[in-house]
Amino acid sequence: MAKILIAGESWTTHTIHQKGFDTFTTTTYEEGVHWLKAALESGGHTITYIPNHRVQYDFPSTREELADFDVVMLSDIGSNTLLLPDLVFMKGQKQPNKCELIKEFVLEGGAFIMVGGYMAFSGIDAKSRYGMTAIQDVLPVTCLQVDDRVETPEGIYPVVVDAESPVLAGVEGEWPHFLGYNKTIAREEAKMVATIGGDPFIAIGQYGKGKSAVFTSDCAPHWGPVDFIEWKHYPTFWNNLIQQVTEK
Repeated sequence: MAKILIAGESWTTHTIHQKGFDTFTTTTYEEGVHWLKAALESGGHTITYIPNHRVQYDFPSTREELADFDVVMLSDIGSNTLLLPDLVFMKGQKQPNKCELIKEFVLEGGAFIMVGGYMAFSGIDAKSRYGMTAIQDVLPVTCLQVDDRVETPEGIYPVVVDAESPVLAGVEGEWPHFLGYNKTIAREEAKMVATIGGDPFIAIGQYGKGKSAVFTSDCAPHWGPVDFIEWKHYPTFWNNLIQQVTEK
């Protein structure tokens, strides 16, 4: 079983309520990781979860710390969260480049998975900007340099292109619909498992001694709708993907 580090999948919503002359504000904190975390725990894996606001404090800062894990998963977390802790952005101090650490982790034999969302790949308004980081070197897809969201409120269905892939073992029938995804470009060495809208959906690549994979839609709402997160094959798929990227 694998030791998996998941970073991201959390957000804070600050709302202004205007009632005529007067206003007041409310703030809520939410996490979208529980479906993915529960699925992987059902497969016997050990999960360490770091929400976005804790990444600057808790995400490993050395290769030795990162080597404690078999898999690193980034889900809906922009590269700035990894690159700009307060010590850099506010204090002007040098700190380790966590994107470089992830690249080295893969090249040395670790497994890496990027899950889609508004703050993945290039992301909304191209703010995630992973194509400008070292992580691009160990992704089986190329990130766009523009806002890469494909919004499909009408629903869109993935198309399996490699039904024999171990990633799909036990995953039978048609996939549920999705409400959007991050548009990327497949790299030549990528092993494509499924596409969506003619673009990569599930792809895997070998980099150095390690592997990486992408899932270009969301593991949770809104792009990943209820039909997906409650799909009977949801746990099977994620556990298959972990097995595939950790297989030597």
